[in-house]
Amino acid sequence: MAEIRRILLIISGGIAAYKALEIIRRGRERGLAFPTILTTGGAQFVTPLSIAALSGEKVYQDLFSLTDESEMGHIRLSREAELVVVAPASADLLAKMAAGMADDLATTALLATDKPVLVAPAMNVMMWRHPATQANIQILRERGVGIIGPVAGDLACGEEGDGRLAEPTDILDAIEQSLPAPDLPLKGKRVVVTSGPTHEAIDPVRYIANRSSGRQGHAIATAFARLGATTILVSGPTNLPDPPGVKVLHVINARQMMGEVLKALPVDVAVCAAAVADWRPAEAQTEKIKKKGSEESRKLDLIANPDILATISRAGPKRPKLVIGFAAETEALEQNALAKLEKKGCDWILANDVSEAAGTFGGEFNKVQLFSHGLTEQWPKLSKIDLGMRLAKRVAATLKDPPAKRAKSA
Repeated sequence: MAEIRRILLIISGGIAAYKALEIIRRGRERGLAFPTILTTGGAQFVTPLSIAALSGEKVYQDLFSLTDESEMGHIRLSREAELVVVAPASADLLAKMAAGMADDLATTALLATDKPVLVAPAMNVMMWRHPATQANIQILRERGVGIIGPVAGDLACGEEGDGRLAEPTDILDAIEQSLPAPDLPLKGKRVVVTSGPTHEAIDPVRYIANRSSGRQGHAIATAFARLGATTILVSGPTNLPDPPGVKVLHVINARQMMGEVLKALPVDVAVCAAAVADWRPAEAQTEKIKKKGSEESRKLDLIANPDILATISRAGPKRPKLVIGFAAETEALEQNALAKLEKKGCDWILANDVSEAAGTFGGEFNKVQLFSHGLTEQWPKLSKIDLGMRLAKRVAATLKDPPAKRAKSA
């Protein structure tokens, strides 16, 4: 039987609190247990009885309960769980977290915890967009708090926009990604991952880019962090939240991405999953290019962008022990992947079909083949989250027992 993973769930005030019941119900199907703290505001929307009936766990509300606090309940609660999740996270609770307040059981447990924290905000769109809330979110991100949502849609107040709680299944996926792995085979290792597209400016309005969503690169970075690696993610523009437990460096173009990757060296492993634009305009205009009269075409001079994968692969003393690239192909996948492996000088290439029919760009699933020198592996179609974890585990096994070591011992 799989090990039960304990999550301390904090439910704050807001109509979205009812979705916490769905998180508990579906989470138990995934082997998660949810001891719960219910705030005073949260209790206006859901009852302790409904939570306890679904979770099979005690529901905690009062910081000064003699029974619980005789055992230092807020400390024990914050330490026994593997992860603390706030769903929904109200604007008020986010502000208290950012300020380091501890005036009730929820905020005291959050301040006392030594475990990872994940929050799922939900509030009115104007409250979410308010500079104070955005400043609080930035503070929490800098402290390593994971954030999922909010998402756009119809709000209970009748307005529309960002502010809806992320869907329970998405929150549960984020919980599973945030949980530390049972063992940490990559503890003490440093990894750099690139993700997303790059935007190469034509003028202040237009740019050259591609359809990469960054989902695969972000999932890979998350997996390495879960296995204990100190992980740096260099990400081009995406709509994805920063993965929990990962240092994220945001860039726009290929030259910026190259600079941040080189600054990150030396590392043990480099994974180039970003879909870097191969070319950029030779000269980006400082003013918007205006259409003149009936002009129907315009010549655009392009020059090559720096080759990040090839540069890392020949980085000399700072070269990572393992350099992994991706080959996004629409035809002749194996032939093109092997040619890229040879040309770039990397150790592995993960080749995938990115034709429109495959649905890889922007989709939830991916199917790759792994090519290394003298070895080809066919991987099954996997969610991008599962593929990231499979890759991280494959890397951990290789670093523990590299091919040269195996050959020598044989």
